[in-house]
Amino acid sequence: MLVVEDHEWWRRYISTELGGPSHWQIVGAASDGIEAVQKARDLKPDVILLDVGLPGIDGFEAARRILADDPSSRILFVTEQQSLEIAGAALGLGARGFVVKSDLGRDLLPAMEAVVEGERFVSARMAGRGIEREIRRHEAGFYDDESSLLDGYTKFVEGALDAGNGLVMVFTHSRRDRLQRRLQARGIDLDRTIAEGRCLWMDVPVVLSSFMIDDRVDEGRFWNAASAIIMEAAISSRQSAPRVSACGECAPTLLQDGLTDAAIQLEQLWDELAGTFNVDIFCPYSCHGLRCDDESKVFRDLRAAHSAVHVA
Repeated sequence: MLVVEDHEWWRRYISTELGGPSHWQIVGAASDGIEAVQKARDLKPDVILLDVGLPGIDGFEAARRILADDPSSRILFVTEQQSLEIAGAALGLGARGFVVKSDLGRDLLPAMEAVVEGERFVSARMAGRGIEREIRRHEAGFYDDESSLLDGYTKFVEGALDAGNGLVMVFTHSRRDRLQRRLQARGIDLDRTIAEGRCLWMDVPVVLSSFMIDDRVDEGRFWNAASAIIMEAAISSRQSAPRVSACGECAPTLLQDGLTDAAIQLEQLWDELAGTFNVDIFCPYSCHGLRCDDESKVFRDLRAAHSAVHVA
């Protein structure tokens, strides 16, 4: 690994943490951003530990240049910064993880192992699952009619707001209008909730356009876009460890458009995201109007991509 840190004390601390039985080897160290870009290019390390605040160019600009040289570079930000906005920006650049320095003793080795295996890792205090990576809630519901589907959405949204979670909703305009009326009848003013910053509402075409290329899901763009969305929503969480609830119809829209493979891939990526962030995800499907050649296979694939499936 390459350690990019301008404070010698932290460089020594990281070396100590990786001592003993660890199989990790520090192949290089850099104390400023420009040096980091050059050493990443020359050494091609398996993982780059990168601070945000650096002399020369900061960690963000260094990450941009490193990824421009080699998009497969695995960057793990290790920083004293505890701002969700900064964490979201770091992940949005394409970094594979974000660890707070005060959590290094607990998180450093698990984070590095996750990153080198192609996964992501985010400290628990930054809305990540942290070391509790086996826990996730990514559920799907299948409904016979619009009324029962809206009931499922309403129950999920009420639960999220009552729990004090940050909330993300991704809908078409027509579905939003119907849900808004349903929530209004339950005493929830969606417009006010959005204005207060407790809810982030996004339109399906806008979200899909952020990671779809030629009717397929671009995995890198998905992680960059989805990480930024989750971190933005985490800012409004009222829990001590930020938690987010997300629901919407991106994958159902792809399935309705006949893009079965893209829909399944998107749900698989959402499932990985649910294992990385402290987020609960709910994906309701209407049983009518789905365009797929083999409904039983699609259902099996969707079931496999979720922690639970409910059929109403």
